[in-house]
Amino acid sequence: MTDALASVADLPGVADAVADARKAVDRLLGHRILRRRSAEVSTESALRGARASAVLEGASVTLDELRTTENPSDPIVQGSLRVSAELGTLAETWRQAPRQVLARLHVLAAADAVDADALGRPRAEGKPSTDPAGLGDPPPPAVVAARLDQLSGLLTAPTKAPALVVAAIVHGELATLRPFGWGDGIIARAAQRLTLVARGFDPKSLTAPETGHAELSGAYGEALRGYAAGGQDGVAAWVAHCAAATAAAARDSQAICEAFMRG
Repeated sequence: MTDALASVADLPGVADAVADARKAVDRLLGHRILRRRSAEVSTESALRGARASAVLEGASVTLDELRTTENPSDPIVQGSLRVSAELGTLAETWRQAPRQVLARLHVLAAADAVDADALGRPRAEGKPSTDPAGLGDPPPPAVVAARLDQLSGLLTAPTKAPALVVAAIVHGELATLRPFGWGDGIIARAAQRLTLVARGFDPKSLTAPETGHAELSGAYGEALRGYAAGGQDGVAAWVAHCAAATAAAARDSQAICEAFMRG
C-alpha cells in the first residue's frame, strides 16, 4: 500500500522544516518548570490557542478580555473556547474514529451559530460557507465527502510520516474543504493540535500551533491557497508553514514557562 503521507514528508524542504520545529518543541519540553507545573502551562497555552484561533476566524478579542469575561458574546470566541477546553479528552478517539471527533468539534465550535439540526453534519448542497482565509468557493459536498473518507483512511492507517506532516495535512484538508460551513477554521486548527498530541509529538499539549498561525497570519491564507491549488510546491510550502507555526508556538510556551519562573 502506498504511504501518501510519507511521500509528502519527502517533498523538498519539508524534512528541514519539521526538524526545526522538533528542536523548538524539544527545547520547551526540557524546561525545568514543567516538572511541577506542566498542567498550568498547558492551560495557559490552551487559552492563548483559543484566542488565536478565534482571531484567525474573524473575531476581535484580547487575552485580558478572555480572562475577565465569563461568557463572551461573540459565537466565534465561545466556540473556540469550547473546542480548546475539550480537546484533551478526544485524543484516543481521534486515533480510531476521526469522523466522530470532527462531528463533535463542530458541535462545540458552532453551538451558538447554527441551527441544532445542522450541528455535527456536513454542509448540504447550496449551503453557504464562511471564508475568513479568502479561499474562494468551497468544494461541493460530494467532493467533501469523498475527501473526508480519504482523510479518515489516512489517519487510521500506518504511516512513516512524522506527526507534524500528518497534522499539517489534516489542517490543510479541513481548512480547504470547509466541510461544515461554519467554524471550519477553528476545527482545522484544533485537529492539527489534536494530531500532534495523539501522535506523541506534544503529548501534554504544551504548545498551541494556533498561536503560531496567528503570529504568522500574513502568510497563513497564502499558504492555505497554495495547498488548495494541489501542486507539490504548494503542499510543501504549507507543511513548512505549519512547522514554522509550531516552532513559534513552542517559543510562546517557552515564554509562559519563563513567566512562571519569575512568579
